[in-house]
Amino acid sequence: MEQQKITDTIAIIRGGGDLATGVAQKLFHAGFKVIMLETAHPLMIRRQVSLGSAVTDGQAVVEDLTGVCTTAAGLEQVWRQQQIPIVVDAEGELIHKLRPTIVIDGILAKRNLGTHRNMAPITIALGPGFKAPEDVDAVVETMRGHQLGMVIQNGAPLPNTGIPGVIAGKSNERVIHAPAAGLVKFKHDIGDIVQKDEVLFYIGVTPVRSPLSGTLRGLIAEGTWVNEGLKIADVDPRTDVACDHISDKARAIGGGALDAVFMIGRHKGLL
Repeated sequence: MEQQKITDTIAIIRGGGDLATGVAQKLFHAGFKVIMLETAHPLMIRRQVSLGSAVTDGQAVVEDLTGVCTTAAGLEQVWRQQQIPIVVDAEGELIHKLRPTIVIDGILAKRNLGTHRNMAPITIALGPGFKAPEDVDAVVETMRGHQLGMVIQNGAPLPNTGIPGVIAGKSNERVIHAPAAGLVKFKHDIGDIVQKDEVLFYIGVTPVRSPLSGTLRGLIAEGTWVNEGLKIADVDPRTDVACDHISDKARAIGGGALDAVFMIGRHKGLL
């Protein structure tokens, strides 16, 4: 493939959650033609900072980005509006159709759901479940700490511990998993200040209470059917959290992904 202009270079991101949105912002600012692929029923909880929310809302605005749910036929129109197309395509069929220069796996499933090096000249993945260069050209570290955002071109990121990062001294207790299966019905929404043991929402008729006092930072979309055990909410012990701003972690990972794109692209003479 010949070297091409950044403004003509398509970058497809698999996933539309908060960390993938941090990646999208960096690539968008650099001038790439970004597309995000999502499932038909997104399960992200930090919806106010996830462009994938456009699947349920039609449009999502995160800082200076606007994501618009569209189809393959509407890509050019969305790009002309300086916006990011969000396409329902969990299997990545659009990747085979468009043959993009860049594919980034931002699903954060902690395992590989099908992304591989043959998908594009530049392939990158976020977090555990991938090894470079066997699976992808590079993996970006997602674990909080000194290596957060580091580009790994030979090896794997730190393994998934299953333990959420510590915020204001709280870790496991700030994350809420569904105690039962059913439909979610709100009593509070993202950004609300809540108290320990206060009812946040219902799953069917089962009340779900806050594990601690703080800010309700993440909450799965109302009306979503959830299975028992699914991660569905996140309470931040701080009360001064900007729930509508991309996090420091997402920005670091986004910077690592952009770094990887240029490192690999220039090494292969693509950018």
